Amino acid sequence: MDIRLKELGLTSPVALAPLAGITDLPFRRLVAGFGAGLVVSEMVASQEVVQAKPEARAKAELDMAGVGTSVQLAGRDAYWMAEAARFVAGQGASRIDINMGCPAKKVTSGYSGSALMRDLDHALTLIEAVVDAVDIPVTLKTRLGWDDALLNAPDLARRAEAAGVRMITIHGRTRCQFYKGHANWGAIGQVVDAVDIPVLANGDIVDTEAAHVALAASGAAGVMVGRGAQGKPWLLAEIMAGLQGESYDTGPFRKTLSDIASAHYDEMLSFYGAALGGKVARKHLGWYMDTARTPAPLRKEVLTATPEQVRSLLPIALGEHAQLEAA
Repeated sequence: MDIRLKELGLTSPVALAPLAGITDLPFRRLVAGFGAGLVVSEMVASQEVVQAKPEARAKAELDMAGVGTSVQLAGRDAYWMAEAARFVAGQGASRIDINMGCPAKKVTSGYSGSALMRDLDHALTLIEAVVDAVDIPVTLKTRLGWDDALLNAPDLARRAEAAGVRMITIHGRTRCQFYKGHANWGAIGQVVDAVDIPVLANGDIVDTEAAHVALAASGAAGVMVGRGAQGKPWLLAEIMAGLQGESYDTGPFRKTLSDIASAHYDEMLSFYGAALGGKVARKHLGWYMDTARTPAPLRKEVLTATPEQVRSLLPIALGEHAQLEAA
């Protein structure tokens, strides 16, 4: 593993990407339990977390007794970004990640996320404010550029490094591509060449083969897995084993997919409460059933069932899947 990642305290070159509405505390805890170099919270609006809005605080909820979490902050105002950074650092965040890659219109229309790639001078004021506010490592996640006419990720990376950013993750698409087409891992190599800090390649990392190709094409120090981990929380550990030329074997305890899904379901209900937790859980249960290729009628039954019924149905809905190794 790249020595620069070890110096940042990462135990693996495979990280979990921030995913809105997905990488909450229950999911981060689950992925980290299998093995991950880094887990990142879903994006948190800086002003909202400082002003104690419950939804924002829940997104940044940390597992103080467990794996260190990087909290991803988004915003357009240096004051609020700095205040939010101080708050989450005080709550025990191991790292802070700055979001300059989210392509969602509701984010970019507020001059946050990937819209900041259209004004690197302003983007730099936010980076400097966060770095100056905390003593923990600050990282940056962005895209190749706003569109094909503005591919300025190398310029942003150089300026971010000079400001004190310790690692950069590049999603291999422009903002205007959103998630269409295929991530351009080769273009990430231009960012790798521009800086001395480690760069992670992100976008379409769905299995070990994709990770191998992305690393070879980009020269990146590691990869960040996003949507590929939906319904497969062990995927990061599996990719890491594959990169080392090993078979996937994380420990002595064997669990079935239904064991994993059931434990995750119970933790979501505990974290959010039964009503909200049941709603949040549906997408995760759907992804688990995608993995297991659950028949449509049974899938519908699970997604419309009461918590008690869900617990009894999951072994049936997911029982055909082969056993998995779980730490």
